[in-house]
Amino acid sequence: MTTQVIVLNGGSSSGKSGIVRCLQEVLPDPWLAFGVDSFVDALPAKMQGSDGGISFAPDGGVSVGAEFRALDAAWTEGIAAMARAGARIIVDDVFLGGPHSQQRRQKALDGLDVLWVGVRCDSAVAAGREIARGDRVRGMAASQAHLVHEGVRYDLEVDTTHTESLVCARTIAAHV
Repeated sequence: MTTQVIVLNGGSSSGKSGIVRCLQEVLPDPWLAFGVDSFVDALPAKMQGSDGGISFAPDGGVSVGAEFRALDAAWTEGIAAMARAGARIIVDDVFLGGPHSQQRRQKALDGLDVLWVGVRCDSAVAAGREIARGDRVRGMAASQAHLVHEGVRYDLEVDTTHTESLVCARTIAAHV
């Protein structure tokens, strides 16, 4: 079977978005890209900082509520539906719940050929990128660098600490 969905999991500022852009260039067929950042941006403003939505703590911690989880499940089902309809999909995600996050995605993507990719980056390097970006709550990169990988199983892992996005994308593309 041919890969239909590529799921990239990594902490904030680990380099996932750069890899996604490179994958879209190096893969021979067109691939749609969907990221957790786009999902969060699509949420109603009233869900930012609410108990049911998503909250960012001053130290970079992230907490999500029941409304967020329900919309996240619908978003994931939508991605699966597009893949089932023939679109090839790259998902840029952050598994804050580790293996539980992966299990929810696996359930929605059941029956599809999915390549699970861990995107690692040294926490200090990710924290430096976070500062340079200027659009993140400081501390997210360091707090997520290891947390999002705990208990998660991958088909492939790449490390952006010293490896450019294009090289990582070519490594991933070789497994598609």
